[in-house]
Amino acid sequence: MPVPEFLRELRRQIGPALVPLVGVTAVVLDADDNVLLHRRADDGRWATPGGILEPGEQPAVAVVREAREETGLIVEVERLVSVLGQDPYVYPNGDRVQFLDLAFRCRPVGGAPDASGDETLEVRWFAPDALPDMSPRIIDRIGYARESRAEPFYVR
Repeated sequence: MPVPEFLRELRRQIGPALVPLVGVTAVVLDADDNVLLHRRADDGRWATPGGILEPGEQPAVAVVREAREETGLIVEVERLVSVLGQDPYVYPNGDRVQFLDLAFRCRPVGGAPDASGDETLEVRWFAPDALPDMSPRIIDRIGYARESRAEPFYVR
């Protein structure tokens, strides 16, 4: 996945030190409750679209941008579904990060599935009972998006 320029510049200054980042995740559900997933180019695994919030960018705007970049679909945000801090992670190059993830339930409003970008190998809709093997965090986010709760899930 491409590293945003602001993060490249920060890494030049601080090296592999732990950096807290805000991530955004789009859980895109169609009218039949199917889930939009893309197979990531970096690790070949299926995931919900998402990425890093850029400086000055609003989270809902970022999640729409990420969904379009990774899947070709234009989405509309319906609601925030979860706010979760993730465990620190070390990339293969030694860079350390810890994400605060904001997941949004979205619906498709335009575009078409497109895997021609450099971040995605494949884009597909999946029935909720036929999801591919994915991280438990992603499965949880999909579950939160499918619930009819008024407030987002967060750890109390």
